[in-house]
Amino acid sequence: MKLTPHWLGTQISYADALAVQEAKLAEVLSGESPDTFFTLEHAPIYTIGRTRDRSSLLEPDQLPHPHVEINRGGQATYHGPGQLVGYPILDLRNLGKDLHTYIHAIEHALVLTCRDFGVDASIKEGLTGVWAGEKKLASIGVGVRKWISMHGFAINITPESLTGFKHITPCGIQGVAMTTVSAEAGKDINTREFAEAVTPHLEAVLGELAI
Repeated sequence: MKLTPHWLGTQISYADALAVQEAKLAEVLSGESPDTFFTLEHAPIYTIGRTRDRSSLLEPDQLPHPHVEINRGGQATYHGPGQLVGYPILDLRNLGKDLHTYIHAIEHALVLTCRDFGVDASIKEGLTGVWAGEKKLASIGVGVRKWISMHGFAINITPESLTGFKHITPCGIQGVAMTTVSAEAGKDINTREFAEAVTPHLEAVLGELAI
């Protein structure tokens, strides 16, 4: 499966990235654009899915950065510098209309990319995301509109990416420890090089779902 990749840059506001996603979703839905894969670093922000349980935000009025509710599943997470965010805008009608299988495909692509950098990453039964041992590397939360996907994944690449997590319960998982690709690899890695490495893996695993 071929994706059109776009690196949007660093310090991208959540509102700006959401507007880009919305516009591209409409184009993919109408057939005016091919499936597209946006990668970027956000300016610091907390997000949470549409849920009545907002306890993962801990003390929302005392968070060091803004928080927004968005149309994805899941509890609170943090986005900021040093973390790669990936937004695949895909027509899932061509991939079997199976949201769970799509999420597993994203996990698999991230695991394969981590292993390219020497990180023994894995998934955990019953928990969405990507892990290094008992520490969490990546979170995944997707949204779908008329079977066009939006949102996607966030994977911690550099130590700077961890600064905001201490103010929330990441993904609502009590006691979870977060880690980074750089820490687990024992070498400096940046978000742009990880973005370039993950794209072919994502194309390959999604290609296996194509109908």
